[in-house]
Amino acid sequence: MTTQQEKAERFLELHRPGDPLLLPNPWDQGSAKLLAAMGFQALATTSSGFAATLGRLDGSVSREEALGHAAAIVAATELPVSADLENGFADDPDGVARTIGLAAETGLAGCSVEDFTGDDDRPVYDIALAAERVAAAVAAAHAGPARLVLTARAENYLYGREDLADTITRLQAYQAAGADVLYAPGLTSLADIRQVVTAVDRPVNVLAMPGVPPVSELAEAGVSRVSVGGALAFAALGALADAAAELRDKGTYGYLASSAAGRQAIQRAF
Repeated sequence: MTTQQEKAERFLELHRPGDPLLLPNPWDQGSAKLLAAMGFQALATTSSGFAATLGRLDGSVSREEALGHAAAIVAATELPVSADLENGFADDPDGVARTIGLAAETGLAGCSVEDFTGDDDRPVYDIALAAERVAAAVAAAHAGPARLVLTARAENYLYGREDLADTITRLQAYQAAGADVLYAPGLTSLADIRQVVTAVDRPVNVLAMPGVPPVSELAEAGVSRVSVGGALAFAALGALADAAAELRDKGTYGYLASSAAGRQAIQRAF
């Protein structure tokens, strides 16, 4: 694949109900190259994983930083790349559209926009405004020749609003607004996931997290995509913390075995 349009088309084709796309989330160019070399068919950025590389928590990255990071991941591999653009870095639909338009210029195959407000008192946007924001994002994503794959996210379950009916209503509204893929991170019950899949007519993404059924069961439920968010980045940081603690506290080098495996992996990938 050599063009952005081909990558976007391929990315959408990879969303097959019952045969889910496994979409890992690299956090830098090296991890992107490694994951590509391991045979994954597409990649997605992670806002939390990228923020960690800057010494920050999730939600603290600017639009310019996120877009620069997306461009770097795109440049690292020929695979289709989708970007986590949080809430579009704007409350109003026009601002969201502006972000998506800029994202299209980075060579991405897709991107996502969520309905999280960043306000603890009202964590998700009113559904009418949320649907308007998705519609604006879709219009911008589909405006160019590449026709980026737009994923619309309903964030209820990540922010203490475990309301399946409202989540489904939101996803249906985002489908009506033109979203290509639908995503409700935080769902763990297979029964709930099945209900979401059957309630909409778009590919559904599930976030891998504690309590989520294995990929084989998600496939049987009709899921089209499984992503991991910042989990791989934090797994790597966890290994770093364990190795450093061993050196600090014991003065031993047991971590060298996994270090050798990592070195071999990047030598093959790079």
